Amino acid sequence: MRAVFADTCYWIAVLNPKDQLHDSAIQASERLRDYRIITTEAVLTELLNYFSARGPHLRGAAARLVEHMQADTAVHVLPQTREGFLSGLQLYRARPDKGYSLTDCISMVAMRRDGLNAVLTDDGHFSQEGFTCLLGTP
Repeated sequence: MRAVFADTCYWIAVLNPKDQLHDSAIQASERLRDYRIITTEAVLTELLNYFSARGPHLRGAAARLVEHMQADTAVHVLPQTREGFLSGLQLYRARPDKGYSLTDCISMVAMRRDGLNAVLTDDGHFSQEGFTCLLGTP
């Protein structure tokens, strides 16, 4: 089965109909229905942090989404490991001229390790590292 990586902005856009990328995320979900979606626990942490102060409705919806992902066979959540954290930290330190978050770095390392090039995001940091972003303006 083909796979694609999902960044935090994808999950935010899927969950929040008011997000500027919501329509793009939903369309991408339809196009990639036969793909396995790969994400990381670091991405899920960032997602939950994002919705933590956005009111009880969105906070609850985010928690339910993360719980659903755990049971969905079409979504594979890579666990946070010490090795993954340290590898992400190494990339973070290696790019002092970039605005990459540690979560982005952990994701990029995981994508390279697993041979993934396409990412559900509009975050230009991923394209700076040579990945193909599937959301936003083509």
